Order: sequence, then structure tokens, then C-alpha cells
Amino acid sequence: MNDINPVILKLLNKRGIFNEDEIAEFLSLKPQKTYDPFLLLNMEAGVDLILSTIEKGEKICIYGDYDADGITSVCLLMKALSHLTENLVYYIPSRFDEGYGLNMSAIESIYNDGVKLVVTVDCGSTSHEEVKFAKELGLEVIITDHHNITCAIPDCIVINPKQSDCKYPFKQLAGVGVAFKLLQAIQKKANMPKSVIMEALDLVAVGTIGDVAPLIDENRTLVKYGLKELNKLEKKGMKELANVICRKNEKINSESVAFTIVPHINAVGRMLSADTAAELFISDDEKIIARNVNKLVESNKERKEIQEETYRHCVEIVDAHLSKNKFLLICAPDAHEGIAGIVAGKIKEKYNKPTVIVTTSGDVCKGTGRSIEGINIYELLKNFEDLFIKFGGHSGACGFSMKQDDFKILKTGIEDKMEEIFKSDPHIFDENFDFDMELSEQDVTVSLGELIECLAPFGHQNKKPTFCINNVKHEKVSFMGDEGIHLRFTGVDLAGGMLQYVLFNKAKEYKDMIYAYENMNVLGTIEVQTWNGAKRVQFIVEKLIPCENRSM
Repeated sequence: MNDINPVILKLLNKRGIFNEDEIAEFLSLKPQKTYDPFLLLNMEAGVDLILSTIEKGEKICIYGDYDADGITSVCLLMKALSHLTENLVYYIPSRFDEGYGLNMSAIESIYNDGVKLVVTVDCGSTSHEEVKFAKELGLEVIITDHHNITCAIPDCIVINPKQSDCKYPFKQLAGVGVAFKLLQAIQKKANMPKSVIMEALDLVAVGTIGDVAPLIDENRTLVKYGLKELNKLEKKGMKELANVICRKNEKINSESVAFTIVPHINAVGRMLSADTAAELFISDDEKIIARNVNKLVESNKERKEIQEETYRHCVEIVDAHLSKNKFLLICAPDAHEGIAGIVAGKIKEKYNKPTVIVTTSGDVCKGTGRSIEGINIYELLKNFEDLFIKFGGHSGACGFSMKQDDFKILKTGIEDKMEEIFKSDPHIFDENFDFDMELSEQDVTVSLGELIECLAPFGHQNKKPTFCINNVKHEKVSFMGDEGIHLRFTGVDLAGGMLQYVLFNKAKEYKDMIYAYENMNVLGTIEVQTWNGAKRVQFIVEKLIPCENRSM
């Protein structure tokens, strides 16, 4: 380990990686951390049922969710199983008319279409009544999912690593990760070519990143290989989408998937129909692909416009009525349901408080929430589970529907619970300035930036390393972009080092600080760019913290 850069070694240690084997695996271009799919509970039975259904010539329906994880899961199984049978259909429910997961109407429609077996992806672990109804109709059901199981398991084959009696060593696969393990098991049992596995990996990478699954352990392996496949751009749909929305001649990494590809996939599920994205990745017809890429782009533009308008409206509500509240329960009856979750996330980030956006439909209201670190929004709202018609989520996000008549009870109950949380931890809302380590400007080099990329792919639980450079004196300040939303400046630190700094989207927030303070501590990440064949390094600013000395 003596030949590893000390900065990289320290960053690995901070991630809990110490011994030589772990370090080699983490830095390897060909990681090996993956597990036998048959370790998943019920995998053998699930594969046998799928293959026997195919052998009988009976129709199979892949039933998924309307987000990037669910859509890629559907496409993965549709593409892979098409090598074995033509009797395949898929079903993705409408976010607006049907909501998340299995529903009775969809099951009846699927049954009437002549389907004999329903295989869910990214949903179904709590669908007791729906599975019971399906079985009464004569349908077989296999559930593949990754969500938490909080009650009894449906009476069918369930493949979910989070089942209490499942011995699978990695519990944090995304929905598409579970679908991929099912494919691996089918490939082994049916003696399919290994190329079927490789062809699916780009979808696994997109779905895993889109689900914000932790990029550790097996997820890291899957995403690392998946990004390699994605960059080959061998599939028509993915290639056309990337050509239109990604930067030309730039490698697609986890950040470009998270902030460019995934929002476009999610946008059609939010604004139109998730079928548009599924059709894009399944079809080989160039006209369909071009049409659907255009729909993704237009849907994302519309989503951004509505999102920004809703965000401004919600900020006004918070500033006028809720600024002292410890939990932001924002009533926005006319907010578009498809963007409520994104807006809740942005409000949460602005005020550093758990946030729920509440919309209304008839006598029912729907809530979509996002939370800060330290407050498990799922466990908090689970205290009021008897008020909800539907409820689900995890520590950082949740969703529910309920009768409007019960909303005041929920509001009062949440306020009481938040007071208890605040009393036990008065610093829970303090802004967090965590970073990996301090550097001087002279430390920030192209070489270090390239070494940091060895820690990629970056994402949840493996964030891009954040550094702090202290006492930076800023010069040559310039504002960029529409209405000056971006900021660039040259910084000089106490050691005499000089570095380019760029702050995206928050220039207005820091404008007064820039002119009021001569020196600042700067938190951010290192980025290496290639321009006209030459490489250069810059510091991407996340936070500016003023030093005591003010400008004259």
C-alpha cells in the first residue's frame, strides 16, 4: 500500500476500507464482489415457475413501477426473456390514475389479456389483497422487490433480499438489481449465453443510480460494469437518448446518469406515461426511438418549468406561515403530483427540515415527503399509520394518501413528535459542514483529480470526496448563465496557491457574502476538464463559509 497516494489512502480509510484486499477490490477496474443469485430466498422456485410457464407457451406479464428503477427493471426482463419466448407483455401503472404497486383493476386487465404469470419488479412486497385477488382469478404471481417489508408477506413466491429469513449477503440491491439476479439465475438454469447478462448491465447501472441505492458492495460492482456497457452505446434507444441529452465526446459517469439520464426517464412517468421510456429501451424501431426520445426531452422541459413554479410557490408559503415549524407540512392543493417529491427535496435542502408537499383530489389528500439526515421520516409518519389509506417509504422519503378530514390530526401529531425529537437533540437542525479532509490550493492538481476518479462510481454512501480549502482570497469574480445564477472566481490561499473556483446555481445566494468578505473557507470537489486536448483542474464549490475579516 506504500505506492498509494496518501490522500487516496485517507479517503479509503474514511470509507471504512483498510486492508489490502478491500483496497484492491475498491480500486479495481474489474471488481469481483458479487453473489450467487440462488442465495436469494425462493429464487429456485421462481426460476422454475418462469421456465415452466415458458415451456407451456403461456403468456407472462412483467409488472413494474413508473420510475427509473421500475422502468429499467421491466425493460431488462422483457429484453432478456424475449430470447426464450414471444409470449411476453409488460404493465406499468399510471402514477396519477393507479398509483404505486399492484392494483385490482390492472390485475383484472392483465388476466383478460390471457396472461398466466405475473412477475413484479420493484414492487409488490405488501400487496396481500392484490395477490389474493390474482390467485382467485387463476393467475400465478412472482414478486421481485427490494422495499422494506413491514408486515406479513403475500401468499406467493417472493424474491426480496429484505425478507427476514433471506440469507442473501447484500440487502441493499435496487429493484433492478433483484431483477438482474433473477436473470442471472434464469441464464444459468436455461443455459442462455452469457452475453444476455452483459447486455443487461447498462440498465442495471441506470436503475441502481436512479433509485439512489448505496454504491457499495455488489451495487458498486454492478454499476461499475454497467457504466462500461453504457458507454459502448450499442443499444439503439440508449444511444439516441445519450446523443441528444449528454455532452458530446464525454464519458458517461454516475453523475451524468443521475443528473441527466435518470431525470429524463422519470419525467415521462411524471408528466405523460412511463410506457414511453419503456418502449424507447425495448424497441429497435428507429422511428419509435426518435419519437420517444423527443417525448422524454419535452417532458423533462415541462417538468422543470412546473417544478420551478411550484417551488417558488412553496417557498412563499413557508416564508409566510411555516418558517418556525420544525416539520414543513406544505398544503399545495394544485401542485402537480408528478413533481411533488422533487419540490419536497428542494425545500428540504433550502430549510434543512423534513418536508412534505400535500396535494388534494376530491376528499383525499396525498403527501410526498423528503427528510434530513437524523430524522427517519418513514418511522416518524408510521406513528400515524391508522390515518393513511396508503403509506410507504424509507428513512429519507415517504408517500401517503389519506382523507382530508384527518389531516388536522396528522398535523398536530407530527408537531408533537417533532418537539420530542428536538428536545432530545437540540442540534438536529444545525447545518452540517462535513468534509473529507483539508487541502491547500497547491494540493489541488490534475494528477490528484484523476486519482480521485479511481474511487468512482460516486453516489449514495460513496459520495465524491469533499474538501475544505481555508482562507481563500477571491479575485476576478464573474457571474455566468441566465440571470447570473453561476459564479466563477480565482482564489489565492495563504500558501500562495492559485485555483479556479466554480459555483453552480447558487450565485445569488452567495452574492452578498462575496462582496462582504475578503476571505472565505470553501467546501467542494475537484474536477478535471479536458479543453482542446489540454487538461485543467478546477474546484466545484458546494459551500462558502465567510472568515471573520470583512472587505472594506
